[in-house]
Amino acid sequence: MSSRLPLKISAWAIALTLVALPIIGVLNGWIAADRWPVRYVQVQAPFAHVSAEQIRAASASQLGTGFFALQLEDVRKAVAALPWVASVEARKRWPDTLVLEVRERQPFARWGQSRLIDRNGDLFDIPGGSQLQGLPVLDGPDDALADVVAFFKEAQQTLSGTGLILTGVVQDARGSWTLNLNGGGAILLGHHDIEARLQRFLAAYPQLSPTHSAGFDRVDLRYTNGFAVQWAAPAVAPASPAATPASDAPTDAKAHS
Repeated sequence: MSSRLPLKISAWAIALTLVALPIIGVLNGWIAADRWPVRYVQVQAPFAHVSAEQIRAASASQLGTGFFALQLEDVRKAVAALPWVASVEARKRWPDTLVLEVRERQPFARWGQSRLIDRNGDLFDIPGGSQLQGLPVLDGPDDALADVVAFFKEAQQTLSGTGLILTGVVQDARGSWTLNLNGGGAILLGHHDIEARLQRFLAAYPQLSPTHSAGFDRVDLRYTNGFAVQWAAPAVAPASPAATPASDAPTDAKAHS
């Protein structure tokens, strides 16, 4: 029993030392706000939409803070508040460097007139978001965002190989769907039997399209056993001075049953 007593005393002495060292350190100013200040910021990021200067400016308030006093969570929140930033990891590197790893949002589509959807399916708003080009335009009630994104992906796959290029999807307040296509055409699907209606049109489209080179303005699939097509007017070549001006071609509507 007596041999164990020195070991217990040593263990307690080590434990008390570990507890006391931080206190002593504070008393001696080891981790004071001005001791060993952070002077440098190292940024790792794609720099597609957020610049290194913007990231450094967001974290600038922490520069000069002591290495041990610097609050990483405060830095992370400040940088994460930048519009294009998806997430931030912050760490310290002895003796004077703050390291930031920044992941940017990757826009997948526009939502309505101004907001964007990232590739995680989250909405975000940035200045000038409505000016971004080349993104599909989706719209609908905010609480239906996930359904609209999923439907867009399904419709994109369905139209693959048909020559029809999907540029957007809209779900109105009553749940009715519309597909918007490259060139301005639209397909009205309604709100039930959507897949069957679309497949019926796509089965007939290869026989109809060769006779209408200008494509269609609108296809209405909201019929029980058919659909209606409003064909686009073909472009009229400019008349020569000696030619008689041609009248505009009428819009052709075609029903299929």
